[in-house]
Amino acid sequence: MFSDAPLLRTLRVRDPAQFLSIIRHVVMICVETLPRCWFVKYDRHMLRTITLFLALTATAFGQNSAKDDAQVWQLEKAYWEYVKANDLEKYRALWHENFVGWPFVSLAPVRKDHITDWITANTSKGISLQSYSIEQLAIQVTGHIAINHYRINAKWANSAGAEVRTDKMRITHTWIRTHGTWQIIGGMSAPVNAEGK
Repeated sequence: MFSDAPLLRTLRVRDPAQFLSIIRHVVMICVETLPRCWFVKYDRHMLRTITLFLALTATAFGQNSAKDDAQVWQLEKAYWEYVKANDLEKYRALWHENFVGWPFVSLAPVRKDHITDWITANTSKGISLQSYSIEQLAIQVTGHIAINHYRINAKWANSAGAEVRTDKMRITHTWIRTHGTWQIIGGMSAPVNAEGK
């Protein structure tokens, strides 16, 4: 009889029961749809090998997706660290040349040449980002595109360090994988609602 234990140790999946259930379901579909003569040539050992292959393939895709998720979230954090440090060069490097998006501070969508306007509008008044907290809400990576949604609580201070304002926003960024890294190609932001959501 086939044991799940070695497979689970090898795969290190988050929800082993559900994952194996899916793999078994796929194998059963194959068993039901393949002609009976096929089973004369191939034994149960071959079916186990096919199951393991399918499981490893699915896990590899799952691991890549988790890695991509983590990379995009790290870049979102870097985005806010660059704003905090007023590092406009590194901030601009996060944006794709074909970017178009609609920040809540703009009356119309903007392109890459205006992505730092909101930062310089603050720093020209002696205001800079003092601290922030990100509430990660959702991310979906599909191929070379990632869309993430989050809320941010950003506290701004004057040159003396006194807090002057807190912005609470919803943000959506669309990232594209290009030249071995991720860049923002689209986005939109809006203030949170009355409940802070």
